[in-house]
Amino acid sequence: MEDHPEGFDLPLAQALCEPVLLAGAPRDYVVLMGTIALVLGLALRIWWLGLLWWALSHAAGCFAAQRDRLFFAVARRHLALPAHLSV
Repeated sequence: MEDHPEGFDLPLAQALCEPVLLAGAPRDYVVLMGTIALVLGLALRIWWLGLLWWALSHAAGCFAAQRDRLFFAVARRHLALPAHLSV
């Protein structure tokens, strides 16, 4: 039995707790990798390399998101914070 006072429990939708995915990968990751693919394909005119980059990076993003849904959030935080306990 819960020890919460009456009226302090609130149902929470699961969609509010999970990261936003775009075609199976996190949205910000897809936008970044798609931008790099467009630069390779349109600006540098190496269209086959842009398609290859997009396919491989999107597959890697989907794989990582399926294994651990917070993988990219943890990786972003790891890169943003300095290493305090480096040897």
